[in-house]
Amino acid sequence: MSTLPSGPTRTPPTPSWRLLVIDDDVELCALVQTFLTREGLEVDLVHDGPAGLKVALDGQYEAIILDVMLPGLGGLEVLRGIRERKRTPVLMLTARGDHVDRVVGLEMGADDYIPKPFDPRELLARIRAVLRRAETPVNGAADERIGVGEIEVDMASREARRGSRVLQLTPLEFDLLAALMRSAGRLMTRDQLSRTVLGRPSRPDDRSIDMHISNLRKKLGQNDDGASLIRTVRSAGFLMSNPRSTDAE
Repeated sequence: MSTLPSGPTRTPPTPSWRLLVIDDDVELCALVQTFLTREGLEVDLVHDGPAGLKVALDGQYEAIILDVMLPGLGGLEVLRGIRERKRTPVLMLTARGDHVDRVVGLEMGADDYIPKPFDPRELLARIRAVLRRAETPVNGAADERIGVGEIEVDMASREARRGSRVLQLTPLEFDLLAALMRSAGRLMTRDQLSRTVLGRPSRPDDRSIDMHISNLRKKLGQNDDGASLIRTVRSAGFLMSNPRSTDAE
């Protein structure tokens, strides 16, 4: 990203969105800040890991854009520190082709990633998708409650429970769970989940949904028989077990 795209600016759905960008590339940060500010967002910049983690934990942000490579404290360690205390959506910036960092970041709770170099309009689209997921329900009423077996999600409070236990889910994991629960007992393809939850079609090389499903499985736990609550249907997609449906066993 070296230049800003020309053309009319667009007003974001929520003018009060405040973002934190943690990246040691000062020139890149300045360009990102100029572009996103032009689009109506507030943007704070930090250029090293330790300061970035402190600002992320002390401040109130709707989303955080976090580079993997940072001085003082790596981006993945910053992400770990954020996830220990906050569920703020995090969009990771990774080197193009570095699949290991992407996988590890998603395993540690990043909501999405975008490889460098990137088109600023693609970054804005990813940010908007992340923010919409954090603020609005997916394909349902804001006051909706969904229950499948011991699992219940409350769309108004965006709280998920298994029995009396509150599940500590990221915004993306919450929406992924809600989407699977609405289709309990029925297959959802990777592309359906990607479009519903990530707001974009799936790509053959993108394993984001798989990693988020893996994280979600760990947090949900297993059935009494030791089976996962979310089944993988090979080469097809995923299916959440419905205790009321015999064909979901």
